[in-house]
Amino acid sequence: MCRSIKTLRPPVLPEEATDEDIRAAALQYVRKVSGFRVPAAHNREVFDQAVDEVAEATRKLLAGIEVRGGGGRVVRQEA
Repeated sequence: MCRSIKTLRPPVLPEEATDEDIRAAALQYVRKVSGFRVPAAHNREVFDQAVDEVAEATRKLLAGIEVRGGGGRVVRQEA
């Protein structure tokens, strides 16, 4: 039904996740949990709203997450 959602944080993603990366992951998530690749017209608004909300939650998560590694140094992901 859909491709895998990729990890959007370092070190898996070498650079900062773009808005396009975040939205694509949100869309894949909503498609998976709803069971719809493309929603019917009467479900379009709620589907799009869910994608927007998941994308925003993802941005907040990436902005607050701490990735530790390399001699105890803490890297804060900026989104």
